[in-house]
Amino acid sequence: MELKPGMSALVTGGASGIGKRLPQSSPFSSPLRRASISRTARCVLMPWKALCIAFAKKGLFVTIVDFSEENGREVTSLVQEESNKFHGDLRVPSAIFVKCDVTHADDLASSFEKHVRMYGGLDICINCAGISNKTLVYDDTSDGTKTWRHAVNVNLVAVIDGTRIAFVQTNLAEQLHKKIIDSTGGYLKMEDVVNGAFELINDESKAGACLWITKRRGMEYWPTPEERRKVVHTLSHNFRNATRLERVRFTLPIEPHSALVKVIYAGVNASDVNFSSGRYFSGNTKEVATRLPFDAGFEGVGIVASVGNLVHHVKVGTPVALMTFGSYAEFTLVPAKHLLPVPRPDPEVVAMLTSGLTASIGLEKGGQMTSGQVVLVTAAAGGTGQFAVQLAKLAGNKVVATCGGESKAALLSSLGADRVINYRNEGIKDYQGEEGWKPQNYTGLCEKILAKSQTVAGFFLIQYAHLWQDHLGKLFDLYASGKLKISLDPKKFMGVASVPDAVEYLHSGKSVGKVVVCIDPSYARTASKL
Repeated sequence: MELKPGMSALVTGGASGIGKRLPQSSPFSSPLRRASISRTARCVLMPWKALCIAFAKKGLFVTIVDFSEENGREVTSLVQEESNKFHGDLRVPSAIFVKCDVTHADDLASSFEKHVRMYGGLDICINCAGISNKTLVYDDTSDGTKTWRHAVNVNLVAVIDGTRIAFVQTNLAEQLHKKIIDSTGGYLKMEDVVNGAFELINDESKAGACLWITKRRGMEYWPTPEERRKVVHTLSHNFRNATRLERVRFTLPIEPHSALVKVIYAGVNASDVNFSSGRYFSGNTKEVATRLPFDAGFEGVGIVASVGNLVHHVKVGTPVALMTFGSYAEFTLVPAKHLLPVPRPDPEVVAMLTSGLTASIGLEKGGQMTSGQVVLVTAAAGGTGQFAVQLAKLAGNKVVATCGGESKAALLSSLGADRVINYRNEGIKDYQGEEGWKPQNYTGLCEKILAKSQTVAGFFLIQYAHLWQDHLGKLFDLYASGKLKISLDPKKFMGVASVPDAVEYLHSGKSVGKVVVCIDPSYARTASKL
């Protein structure tokens, strides 16, 4: 968070140690050490004083909360002096002192109330009040109120209370902080804290972990957990041999412009084997090999688990689609600008990504499709083909679809194809005979294209990234209105470890519709509908 003039901070223990001369028994009691200190000061100045003064030098308003009234007023005077250098004359004091025993919750809450009434909000809360205790627990013969128990109340309980009052939306906090500015994302709801506590209690694997709860990032753990991902370690057209499953520990917080996505579903594509063999990278084999290992997978949908401080178009919990390398993973870290918000992280959405967008943009840009044409779609029962068939029909064209198998032919008929050619039973020439076409003996492909003024155009989806969001929106609208059907292959693939099986299944020619891997099987148990 960038510190700006006009912001305000409350510091507990802000005057601790101020004005106290060094006792003879202090660690600095040697002549040499005392002499080196006396050249600059006659007392030990604790860092919290320096912190308060540093805030003032940046134009912040400061409330010093401390048990020592003498030291507190001294620090307040120093802070005001520095602040006046920055602001000049002010209508409100640049710093105030509140005497408070932080172990008394009501008094602590009152300190926050005075701050908010004076400055209209709270940007920064520093809980620094602390004391030391030399009496060991088992040596304490009292009830602990003046020894170890009091130290716990000051050093731990008061810190928790201060944080709770500053950032948690209890009834008391609502009354005290109605005017608090929302620059850090607003209040943290009490149920968020409760849910976090229950998660720590219920999940024994989190024993010893620290749960970090914030408004924008949600719940994050430290130390951070491990996640599994498929990486390409050897360049090969054999996807199974080229990849391995790795456990990776990701770190938090993440980079300012990035987002961490929990992947729910990942799409399988024929080009996965081209990627594992290095064909999508420029250079010779030796140059491409220097990139190893690299993450596999082109597309997926999931839920944002964490965002960088400069990410604003998505937040924790947002369902998103991603089309970046690395979707064959339980979590993936990507530049947030590449994330496309979606209604739900469902497998149908995965089908709309590489497959749906290739069909939609390819027909428009590569095929220059209009209406009243005859459109031939090969491999029509696959992930991309099913979209091409339907989009061509919706545009008012006659669609001829080829496939291999009865189940695939049945699917294409249900999608509205005018003529389905199951090449296991008939060939394209049989269809040409039906239409009165006769194959002609052209000397070559160029002559064939020239004779009919036809065009052969290549199409690479990544070069049309600027159209993804628009075309994805059109696909969503068509699907939501019932004009577009999405076929998912019924075979289930669960977890990252099943990815090689899914890739091989796709290349077996047995698949019907889009092949999808459920990266998080627990999510698949819930009923999902776009």
